[in-house]
Amino acid sequence: MLRVGINGYGTIGKRVADAVRAQPDMTVSGVAKVSPDYVAIGAAEADYSLYAVDGSRTDAFHEMGLEVAGTVDDLVADSDVIVDATPSGVGAENRPLYERHETPTIFQGGEDATVAEVSFNARVNYDEATDADYVRVVSCNTTGLSRLVAPLEAAYGIEKVRATLIRRGGDPSQTGRGPINDAVPDPVSIPSHHGPDVQTIFPDLAIDTIGLKVPTTMMHVHTINVTLENPPDDDRDVRDLLAAQDRTVMVPEHARIDGAGTLKDLALDAGRPRGDIWENCIWAESITLEGNDLYCMQAIHQEADVVPENVDALRAISGHLSGPESRSLTNETLGIGFGHLDDRAIRRLEEPAAD
Repeated sequence: MLRVGINGYGTIGKRVADAVRAQPDMTVSGVAKVSPDYVAIGAAEADYSLYAVDGSRTDAFHEMGLEVAGTVDDLVADSDVIVDATPSGVGAENRPLYERHETPTIFQGGEDATVAEVSFNARVNYDEATDADYVRVVSCNTTGLSRLVAPLEAAYGIEKVRATLIRRGGDPSQTGRGPINDAVPDPVSIPSHHGPDVQTIFPDLAIDTIGLKVPTTMMHVHTINVTLENPPDDDRDVRDLLAAQDRTVMVPEHARIDGAGTLKDLALDAGRPRGDIWENCIWAESITLEGNDLYCMQAIHQEADVVPENVDALRAISGHLSGPESRSLTNETLGIGFGHLDDRAIRRLEEPAAD
């Protein structure tokens, strides 16, 4: 049983903790928090052992009626692997702590790629993480782009990727983020940081990315143009290829899902914890081939899509399951996939019967 400590119990950390708890081969050794807020109370109510990042603040936890099992130093010592889910930049500051205890660590995509030996995507380079002590799960947007690029590259080859990322202004709990009433190029320069980040997974990929921030908290939306080296004759082949991937969902026209809001409503109706969507949601109707150029649109839930990748990275770094075995187990335990949205059966009914 792999003992996993979560340093940082916020948007990503609490989701990773719950996902780890759902695994038959892992247990949460504890979670570290800076402040005794409502999230810390939720961790205690979920029966996670609480550790204080700053030992001098343990009295503040006690005043809230929260028991503290120790400091983050103790958590690192008591864990086989740490998931660092602290705010961007803090993970790099924490690495000397993990090195001191010789505890392998998973970092998040907000950190610079140099924080770890491997930037990780479970579909693409699982095996590269098996000999690493420090692995970085790439950001939500990079994860979403990598999941799309990988099967296209394998099936058709890719000459060039061009992506425009319409990004949420902040997560629902980030009251200080924006914009409030604007659409902001972020950055104005091209490429945005997302293209170079994808190249930490696909070093030889030609990709340009443009980023915008808009006033929503729900999801990112990507508009994609991929120039394929050997395109198929029919865009339905691309649709079937992407539908067959385990962490992509094809959104059929008949479902009447017209945006991120209805996707989130779907997730809540499906009983997803926190309304989380772990998969890329690709609008099937958007998939269009014009010569060698493929176009499509997808939505990425920024709070959730990296969660299964963190679980797989834990198995990769511990080396006890292969990539396909880990992905299959993670998908099963989290309940990944909206099977009732699959439009392949409906499309087959619409096709003329064979003679």
